[in-house]
Amino acid sequence: MNSTLAGYEIKICDFLVNLPYYFEMPIASDLHSPLMTPAPHARTASTEWRERHMGRLLGLALRRFDERVLEIMAHDPHVPLALSHLAAREQVSAAHIHITRHLEVQGSRLTDLAVHAGISKQAMGDLVQQCEAWGLVVRQPDPHDRRARLIVFTDSGLAWLEAFRRAVSRAEEEMRAELDDAVTTVLTLGLEAYGSQAPWIQAQRKRQRTSMV
Repeated sequence: MNSTLAGYEIKICDFLVNLPYYFEMPIASDLHSPLMTPAPHARTASTEWRERHMGRLLGLALRRFDERVLEIMAHDPHVPLALSHLAAREQVSAAHIHITRHLEVQGSRLTDLAVHAGISKQAMGDLVQQCEAWGLVVRQPDPHDRRARLIVFTDSGLAWLEAFRRAVSRAEEEMRAELDDAVTTVLTLGLEAYGSQAPWIQAQRKRQRTSMV
């Protein structure tokens, strides 16, 4: 009986001694060494999701798309020369597209612009100030609220907006050619359905319905 127990004890000791090798972990040589260091494959498995999750993929795609749009606009002969030079020198960044993409033609309040772009009011204020200096937008009194001001496109800003429309259309055509028309159509429908359920979109629609009553 004792010999049997002794045999089990030896096997258990062997298992514990060799346990790090089963998990491809080094044995600590002293008290200052880490007792458990993740194996290379464990580190790879734990970080791979960061490269392939949906949010990151959407972000990468948006960055590539916006950069291509700015590149097209930089070479658009209909864009005011000073603005095309800014785009060509990459002084107009994807951040400034927030204004081009979200500013209503009839004007928007700074707070609404910030909400639609998903950035802080202060950050949007800085972007608006730069666009004012470039002659893209001006601030005007809100006819419905004397205490508020609207950011409105200038004539140069409207020309920039039209160039943005042409650049977006061309970038979309290039995407369809690269990904296949059917894939791009499904992708567009999926993104539209998903994005339309964003809380700020729902709030905007609610305000629009209320203003029509």
